[in-house]
Amino acid sequence: MNKNEFCKRPPMGWNSYDYYDTTVTEADIRANAAFMAEHLKDAGWEYVVVDIEWYAHDPGTQRDLYQYIPFWPMEMDEYSRVIPDPVRFPSSVNGAGFRPLADYVHSLGLKFGIHVMRGIPRQAAAAHAKIKGTDVTANQIADPSSICKWNPDMYGVRDMEAGQLYYDSVIELYAEWGVDFIKCDDICVIESTDVPEIHRYASKHEIRMIAKAIEKQGRPIVFSLSPGPAHLEQAWIYQKYANMWRITGDFWDDWKALKNMFCRCELWQDHVKEGCYPDCDMLPLGKLGRGFGDERDSNFNKEEERTMYTLWCIFGSPLMAGGDMLHYEEDVLEMLNNKEVLELLDPDCRGRQVIRDEEKAIWIAENRWKKTAYAALFNLSDEEKEISGTLDELHVGMESLKCRELWTGESNEISGKKISAVIPAHGCKLYQILD
Repeated sequence: MNKNEFCKRPPMGWNSYDYYDTTVTEADIRANAAFMAEHLKDAGWEYVVVDIEWYAHDPGTQRDLYQYIPFWPMEMDEYSRVIPDPVRFPSSVNGAGFRPLADYVHSLGLKFGIHVMRGIPRQAAAAHAKIKGTDVTANQIADPSSICKWNPDMYGVRDMEAGQLYYDSVIELYAEWGVDFIKCDDICVIESTDVPEIHRYASKHEIRMIAKAIEKQGRPIVFSLSPGPAHLEQAWIYQKYANMWRITGDFWDDWKALKNMFCRCELWQDHVKEGCYPDCDMLPLGKLGRGFGDERDSNFNKEEERTMYTLWCIFGSPLMAGGDMLHYEEDVLEMLNNKEVLELLDPDCRGRQVIRDEEKAIWIAENRWKKTAYAALFNLSDEEKEISGTLDELHVGMESLKCRELWTGESNEISGKKISAVIPAHGCKLYQILD
């Protein structure tokens, strides 16, 4: 199955990381899935993703020392493949894996996803464990020189036939479980820029191998690459093999990080294509950080949340809500359910940044098939300010004298072909230009 055939719009869903970190349980996933089905599914939200170390024993118990406990036991089957920790995911016992949990998510009309680390468990290599379909053992395909700098669980997999067989067996297992979305970590960018060029893209072959394994299953599985920031010169690799890839490191609720995303999105805006999406990362909303030992409300105020969401949508990023959905307040749910704003994710709607400086940014988007145009005005300064642009300046080929602001529903006249608004600090206005 062509990877673009089933992913015509940027994926929309929820990921457990921002709130639960490594400590997420089956009960947490079921509760958030039920909440999504009741409150968000109608607007197109559908993926429920279990993030990092669902296979780990005792995660979070040494959080004052480690986020990922080094060389700690993990659940693994006879073929060197990680499987869910039965203490946190009790329905996975007796070889069931994530099938029961995926079945529950599917029963709600949603889709099920998991996070994985690239590579093969170090635990498997040390034990010379089996690889399904070959007499080669885990230690023979493991590359001990290819290791994650921040998570000690895995070795990289060598570019060899038995390595491909290993990834084939892993993806085969996930398909049997009913997995619809795979977020693969330590694979989009695995080395910092101070590493010699020859080693900087050491995981390219593993992107290809995993993509090939997914294609063999003939099942529509979204392939997401993490973390970033992705290298622009490698865009062709990501577009060829993946559905989405991170253009930033872990994105958190910090205004400076959000302001920086306007630069990142500008660099990647020409690479947004049907089935291939540069990824701005999760939306840190509501309650965050429980699994990190620091439960708190998001630092973003309402203006900043709306700015973040508007940028993600007009850029065409996948939307992956973070935080615990059970704590979402009504204004957050109203924002996420704004179907008029979500029309920006239509595959025929393409956004681009046309103005940016330290104090403002303006994006436009056009859907020629529906004959609609949009203009998003962002106040990047720390005080209330008037932001404006003319239709000519924004390259909008319409003679309209009217527009409608999609967050408030207010209709406005365009005076002298100029769109203008007084916007609070860090806030935005999103206009649909009426023909």
